[in-house]
Amino acid sequence: MSARKLIITLDGPAGSGKSTTAKQLAKRLGYAYLDTGAMYRAITLMVLLKKIDPSIATNVVSLLPEIQIDLTYADGVQKTILNGKDVSEDIRGVEVTKHVSAISSIREVRQFLVKQQQAIGKPGGYVIDGRDAGTVIFPDADKKFFLTADIETRARRRQKELEANNVIIPFNKMAEEINARDSFDENRDESPLVKPADAMVIDNSNMTPEEQVDYIIRLIQD
Repeated sequence: MSARKLIITLDGPAGSGKSTTAKQLAKRLGYAYLDTGAMYRAITLMVLLKKIDPSIATNVVSLLPEIQIDLTYADGVQKTILNGKDVSEDIRGVEVTKHVSAISSIREVRQFLVKQQQAIGKPGGYVIDGRDAGTVIFPDADKKFFLTADIETRARRRQKELEANNVIIPFNKMAEEINARDSFDENRDESPLVKPADAMVIDNSNMTPEEQVDYIIRLIQD
């Protein structure tokens, strides 16, 4: 009889490397990867495309019945499909990044997506990353990790990610944006960013993604 597949969560602030690490971890384990942030970004993209003011929660909530988000996987890579269109690249744009915190702080939006995320990951065999993966989505996950890094490292990582999409932002501005994002995420009323009490904390400021994955696998196997 094969071993039961686990539910593994990776939480952390912006730029902590959780997405990169989660993808590689899932691939190494032969698991699927669930990027919860991509789902919030998809809704944010839809809001912007519809020219709805992201700060008016009631208008955002009224759009939810029109939104269908599907996730597909190929070689462990998640693609985000919004109303039948692959938006995996579109959701990484600057404007989406600017507004996603506000959208994800709306209670009805989180409730809308958390139910979907729980249904996806419930069978096990998933590595889930986010900001409330181990606290709200899967509070009973088999293994929980909280990734963090110093602000300079996180800003450099985010800069590099944006540069890959031909978006250039000065380091100081990037660091300011991450600090603002931290403050917003940690102090919002709905599912604020907090470390799960039973999570293992990993400061990866001086670790490569490969080193993080090796370390996490050792912790899982212990």
